[in-house]
Amino acid sequence: MYESLTRYLPEFEKGDKYGEWVVDHESKGTPDDPIQMPYVDFGPVMNGVYDAVYAFVDDHPEFELTRYSEILEKNGLEWDGMVMERADVTKLDGQAVMALLLGVIRADRFCEGALLGFFENGCVKRWLTRLKEIDEGE
Repeated sequence: MYESLTRYLPEFEKGDKYGEWVVDHESKGTPDDPIQMPYVDFGPVMNGVYDAVYAFVDDHPEFELTRYSEILEKNGLEWDGMVMERADVTKLDGQAVMALLLGVIRADRFCEGALLGFFENGCVKRWLTRLKEIDEGE
């Protein structure tokens, strides 16, 4: 069921950058030449997982992932970076793991770089690994 996401797991072993910060050092900061706000340029793995999560949300309305915050709460988690990072996914079902993934993607909209942090600290890989375990019947 989660193959569209777990197919990215081998990419984590390549050691490629997941993304990088782009900081405008060229503009002057004047009205005619404003400085662009820093942002993360997603690498191929981040882009792929990002798109796959949203495709899964669209393809599986029965998971009710638009209610990811409630799903996290139901599983004893909060929509909070530290709580999500420390979540023991070995006991979570697929809906809860998908809620973690969507939650961190949504957090990135409010806090640029959040998704990159979860890739770099290994959480996204751990969560995708859990989805693969679920697909394989645990």
